[in-house]
Amino acid sequence: MTVSDPLALFGEWLALAERHEPNNPSAMSVATVDENGRPSSRMVLLRGFDARGFTFYTNLGSRKGKALAAHPWAALCFHWKSLDRQVRVEGAVSPVSEEEADAYFASRPRDSRIGAWASRQSEVLESRFALEKRVALRAARFSVGEIPRPPFWSGFRVDPDLIEFWEERPFRLHERTCFRRDGAAWSVSRLYP
Repeated sequence: MTVSDPLALFGEWLALAERHEPNNPSAMSVATVDENGRPSSRMVLLRGFDARGFTFYTNLGSRKGKALAAHPWAALCFHWKSLDRQVRVEGAVSPVSEEEADAYFASRPRDSRIGAWASRQSEVLESRFALEKRVALRAARFSVGEIPRPPFWSGFRVDPDLIEFWEERPFRLHERTCFRRDGAAWSVSRLYP
């Protein structure tokens, strides 16, 4: 692999995954740590990437939202089983701008916007009926007109300082290429499998 820009390479790999991965090629795990240093990982969808980093959205009161507020660092992992490829990303996390969050929220399907208002993400749910009732109440509240972004819902951007590309090879002699950023420059090294 003779590439100097890991974001361009990620774009190529993601485009290939979008053509071949049967379900959610933008799915990634997001690993965080809470105030006690206890790790947690969950799947979310990548909603954009550029020179500034990798972006996803969530309820700020969720477990991951609280963890990122306390410790603004995260690790991401994309795994495309159909392609025998994986990409790991590590870096500092910052909130997206209000304008970015508003624009992305407005692009979501109407039912997803109502769901964002109705969900108390990561809190204990007393019954499925309670959730359905909250959805019905929010649907009635926003029956006409635009649905504004809830103040408790926004996005985060992971600004990578490490991006590692992994490709499966025979006999478990996999290809691993690691990019590390120091300032604006990326260094690249190959790793033992």
